[in-house]
Amino acid sequence: MNNIIPKIVGSYLNVLSYFSADYAANKALHLFSTPRKGFLNEKQHTFLNTATQKLLYYDDLPIMTYHWKGNNKTLLLVHGWESNSARWKKKIKPFLDAGFNIVALDAPAHGASGSKVFNALLYSEFINVVVKKHNPEIIIGHSVGGMSSVFFQQKYQHKSIEKIVLLGSPSEFKDILKRYIEMLGYNKKIESQLNTVIFDQFGAHPEAFSTAKFIKSISSQSLIIHDTKDTIIPFSDAELISKNHKNSYLISTTGLGHSLNDKSVTKSILDFINS
Repeated sequence: MNNIIPKIVGSYLNVLSYFSADYAANKALHLFSTPRKGFLNEKQHTFLNTATQKLLYYDDLPIMTYHWKGNNKTLLLVHGWESNSARWKKKIKPFLDAGFNIVALDAPAHGASGSKVFNALLYSEFINVVVKKHNPEIIIGHSVGGMSSVFFQQKYQHKSIEKIVLLGSPSEFKDILKRYIEMLGYNKKIESQLNTVIFDQFGAHPEAFSTAKFIKSISSQSLIIHDTKDTIIPFSDAELISKNHKNSYLISTTGLGHSLNDKSVTKSILDFINS
């Protein structure tokens, strides 16, 4: 059933595209930008209540932040698509035990943050607001949270950032979009018009938004951890990012999946940020 529904939606928009390709493409982009998951449940609320919570704002959009205080350097934790700050639960205690000062944020349209839609550029602006408030030395981003972290640092070049950790992060937005188009089975009319709609909204075509390209201008050290069997973001994305960042270190795992929620990954992160 889960595989059938996207095809039904795709077929419906394909029909609409013969009447108005622009309308169908805008609907397709809205669907692409609207998370179905990532809202907080009771168990996640209970964990996040162990942190000091504070709302910051980007324009009129609220950004929920969580702060676990420590005396060591500040880590900023940036979660991925259809998730929220509770995804860091298994890593918080080891980081706290090492004395780190920890800040996490919920992405646009995720957790307890505002916005009805999500995109990596908006997320990068949320990150900028939080960085200006807390001045972290290390950013740890999972999946599109890693991509958004690179977009942020490439644009703002914040001086406090010494190291960036990318966990299962995508490289090319055009590839993410292509997989979405294939999953929904969109026709060529929608595919072509999506490029125009994205250019109109964001000022560039999909191929311009690239972690591998943007990271070239970042001087911070980076650790890239990616599973060779990741079924969400291919391992080749990590290789491309690493290839384009001279100051990077790539660690491959096998069998940990996209989440990389494992003690060995936490240890690798701690080794990197303590080095």
